[in-house]
Amino acid sequence: MRTEHITLTAGDAEVDVLPGNGGRVGGLRVGGTELLRQGERFGCFPMVPWCGRIRDGRFRDGAEVRQMPLNAPPHAIHGTARDGVWKVARHTDAETVLTYDLTEPWPYPGRVTQLVALTPDSLTLTMSVETYDASFPAQIGWHPWFNRNLGDGGEDVRLDFSPAWQEERGDDHLPTGNRIEPRPGPWDDCFGMPGGVDVTLTWPERLELKVTSREEWVVVYDEQEAAVCVEPQTGPPNGLNTHPRLVTPLEPLEATTVWRWTRP
Repeated sequence: MRTEHITLTAGDAEVDVLPGNGGRVGGLRVGGTELLRQGERFGCFPMVPWCGRIRDGRFRDGAEVRQMPLNAPPHAIHGTARDGVWKVARHTDAETVLTYDLTEPWPYPGRVTQLVALTPDSLTLTMSVETYDASFPAQIGWHPWFNRNLGDGGEDVRLDFSPAWQEERGDDHLPTGNRIEPRPGPWDDCFGMPGGVDVTLTWPERLELKVTSREEWVVVYDEQEAAVCVEPQTGPPNGLNTHPRLVTPLEPLEATTVWRWTRP
């Protein structure tokens, strides 16, 4: 794993970007306090060209069935780009652009571009998938691991969001296709927010962080002791089969999430 990293700064906010480790955001510090869980597989990684699990690692593209490696048996999970080395296309003090060329085991040529832009009170992540060749289904999303507790004796984070529905989760951790009334956590579940993702994380008396996106799907995972995940994405888990978004030479797939914080 390459250890190259880029640090962006704006005001008292700092972001570490790790091109050699899947193009992930390795850290986000506000006033010196780290908000993301640390470690090689944590931080916030891009999920592309699919999000969450694909049932049995298989998806259909027209009449053809494609098989992805089962990296979370019996399923394939979280795309391929998080395991790759990204290239730095542009870099300034508060902004960087990374690119990743899709390659095997993904069967279609394409390019992913990710913009990471920092201001003193926000982080904006924008990603696109484009092709100049055959069209293909794809998804875009982000998988941040927010620290449940910021230390110094403070309270654990509180989550606040008002989804229109929850995707019923089957025993295989995939949506069954039924939409149900949102249930209390703990969660490893996908929710629908037709007006756009809007989730607030509050560390009482420390910091409030709002995760927003124009996309209508968000997975919330809070079953681990150390961290909680709020994952905006362009479709639900197994979405390459149930809710495909097509990337064509004329229409790339694009998505953005903004994290904005305030302090008391």
